[in-house]
Amino acid sequence: MLELTSAVWGNLTGPYGSGENVPALLQRLKQAYDKETVDALFENYFFHQNTIYTVTYAAVPYLMQIACSTNYPEVQHHLFIICGIIEASRGDSGFPTDLKILDEHIGADIYNSYIEAIRKMALLGKNVRTYATTLDDNVEKRYVLAADAAYRGAYRLSDMLMMFVTGEEYIAICPHCKEDVYLWEGATQAFVQDPVLDKEQEAHKVVPASKFSDMEQMVLAEQAAVIGEHELVHDLPYLAGEVNCPSCSVNIQIWSALLEQ
Repeated sequence: MLELTSAVWGNLTGPYGSGENVPALLQRLKQAYDKETVDALFENYFFHQNTIYTVTYAAVPYLMQIACSTNYPEVQHHLFIICGIIEASRGDSGFPTDLKILDEHIGADIYNSYIEAIRKMALLGKNVRTYATTLDDNVEKRYVLAADAAYRGAYRLSDMLMMFVTGEEYIAICPHCKEDVYLWEGATQAFVQDPVLDKEQEAHKVVPASKFSDMEQMVLAEQAAVIGEHELVHDLPYLAGEVNCPSCSVNIQIWSALLEQ
């Protein structure tokens, strides 16, 4: 774990340049948590256009320490989501190329500390899901589910949940004709075009799955039910179902068409 007093922070970068200011902001957070400071760090240093940076890897262990030591569930909830978004962006990319420009031991220490921090963040999942039951905002609940998926390595599922976090529509890509398939009305109907743009087009009925055959579907359905994300509970059988592609009429499995984007 990179010490906050290390000069190496000046060699780490975010989307807009040096991360030399990050240690002071992290130290401030350790003394008194402030959501706006975390959000500013996330937007200005840690994450931009689904990309994370060398300073992100060094900072996450400190966010983990705060999350694991706080007595405030809303703080834990916020950091669980922030670090989950970061981990989803990292995906299964392995050791980052940008860390290789540092001293070999320093780069390895930053990366290994990050991986250990993510492991410990994952252990907070039960607490965060319990807190999520008290929330009225389904978007926040979906972010919890997306973060949880990222922590367990289900990166494509995490990306899909964040892409369609409002649940108002889903967009799959037909594996045969490569055309978009717009899923509306709780994913019960499929369309050639966005229904907002063409309200007169034909709706194609989605056939829901009678049972979940994929382990990630089962885990997601269980977690969504536990935290009270009832819209996703409704949608999941249809997202795990099938439909004749509105463009080419070939039958497609919706789940794989959503995740393969």
